[in-house]
Amino acid sequence: MQTDDPVRLRLVAADAVRRWKRYLPIVAMLRDYRAGWLKNDIVAGLVLTTMLVPVGIAYAEASGVPGVCGLYATIVPLLAYAIFGPSRILVLGPDSALAAPVLAIVVISAAGDPSRAIAVAGMMAIVSGVVCIVFGMLKLGFVTELLSKPIRYGYMNGIALTVLISQLPKLFAISIEDRGPLRDLLELARAIAAGQSNWTSFAVGAGSLALFLLLKRFDKVPGILIAVVLATLCVMVFHLDREGVKVLGTIPQGLPALSLPWASGADIVRIVLGGCAVALIAFADTSVLSRTFAARANVRVDPNQEMIGLGVANLATGLFQGFPISSSSSRTPVAEAAGARTQVTGIVGALAVAAVLLAAPNLLRHLPNSALAAVVIAAAIGLFEFSDLKRIYRIQQWEFWLSVCCFVGVALFGAIPGICIAVVLAIIEFLWDGWRPHFAVLGRVEGLRGYHDLKRYPNAKQIPGLLLFRWDAPLFFANAELFQQRVIEAVDQAPSQVKRVVVTAEPVTSVDVTSADMLRELHRALRDRGIDLHFAEMKDPVRDKLRRFELMSIFPDACFHPTIGSAVEAYLDAARPDEAAAV
Repeated sequence: MQTDDPVRLRLVAADAVRRWKRYLPIVAMLRDYRAGWLKNDIVAGLVLTTMLVPVGIAYAEASGVPGVCGLYATIVPLLAYAIFGPSRILVLGPDSALAAPVLAIVVISAAGDPSRAIAVAGMMAIVSGVVCIVFGMLKLGFVTELLSKPIRYGYMNGIALTVLISQLPKLFAISIEDRGPLRDLLELARAIAAGQSNWTSFAVGAGSLALFLLLKRFDKVPGILIAVVLATLCVMVFHLDREGVKVLGTIPQGLPALSLPWASGADIVRIVLGGCAVALIAFADTSVLSRTFAARANVRVDPNQEMIGLGVANLATGLFQGFPISSSSSRTPVAEAAGARTQVTGIVGALAVAAVLLAAPNLLRHLPNSALAAVVIAAAIGLFEFSDLKRIYRIQQWEFWLSVCCFVGVALFGAIPGICIAVVLAIIEFLWDGWRPHFAVLGRVEGLRGYHDLKRYPNAKQIPGLLLFRWDAPLFFANAELFQQRVIEAVDQAPSQVKRVVVTAEPVTSVDVTSADMLRELHRALRDRGIDLHFAEMKDPVRDKLRRFELMSIFPDACFHPTIGSAVEAYLDAARPDEAAAV
């Protein structure tokens, strides 16, 4: 026993090391790091910084928190993800897709108080982080795959519209109360008609947006930086702030302090739901983006560790006066194009942003709010997806209308209720195929091997006395009664008196207690009519469940057949000679 102890301890230690390497991908990154990569990562990090600063501030303003929080929410997640994130070059930070749901909670809970807004947003980030970490630890990284592509298109189009509308008042330097996208648009139109707009502010913002969209086609040109710098110079040179153009103003110098955010008297349930909603959006976007860039590099990324890395980044951000963050589909390609090799690029970018906060915070005080709004609007335009929806409409119209319903839900009721509608629609869509699945009665087709659907092959012949019934879905509570009903109907409509029903169970991947009880009832109903119930091609795990549900007493081994052909042969062997001769 004593000689085994060192071996056992070494195995335990090796397992512990494997676990730490999984949860701390930076260990493997540093181990495999090459000196030749450092120059690429530093250059890519500095190039990335030209986007990180203006985008971080713009998305913070769009989320209802002070602009400096966008820089905090840029620095902290980049450093946290570099330690815990599995993706090689994924860039995390403030994201336009999260602006609408964060703003929806902040506006209601903060009541215009900036410090309270920071606390509420920080609480949402912590909730989002905890949700992601727990789901990652439980290996539930697949949950976002339950949202179909049309539903994702629907809620992202709705969020894009919400974000775009939320930024329009800033273009015109008009302050309106947030009441939902369509109401806000109507209120903005009334304010413009009443002469409340500042056309100088609009000119700065619209010019920045036009310039950015013009330069966007050039991959290596920092369009955002150029547009923002020119807008800032215009404000400084022509003193446009005296003309009513609102500017960012002085931001606090220094780095954020560690603190636990708390907004006393806030609706905790609303904040928790908001945090869960942004966690769903953030991981859905991050998982897609991570897989895309992993495929380009021909590497595999663990989705559960991806969720943990995203969760730690959100949790850390919430503790340092930040707000919920996600991966960036605009900054990650910039890092890749600039030559990024590893997460050292993100570390360099974080340190560069920190240097701006420490050494030159006043560089940003003349940054016009309308230019920041233009940055967010440009990002929102990029969120819209219409081309693929045309394809979906052409090939599957009901999924297209499902996407439209999701979009309308977000546009009418706001981001958080809209996302809840999207989740409900996803569950309904997920259950629908299993609730009302395809089924078939099978027969023989002359000149064609096997047994085939009578609806597709009307000339197919059924074997007298035998009903071959195929069910193309798992058996569970939502379709158990329908299964029983369809089997009885098929028996009643058979061209000859049925002696045996064989369920071709290859498509049946699972059963639950409700469906198991239904099979017991179906067996009893068929037995009373002198009909046997057998199964063909049933998977072993499904058969194991029937055993666990105590059904093997009524379904002995003779009731199970490895193939449809063997089930038919078994029936013919037991049939009367005239029935066998008829085949």
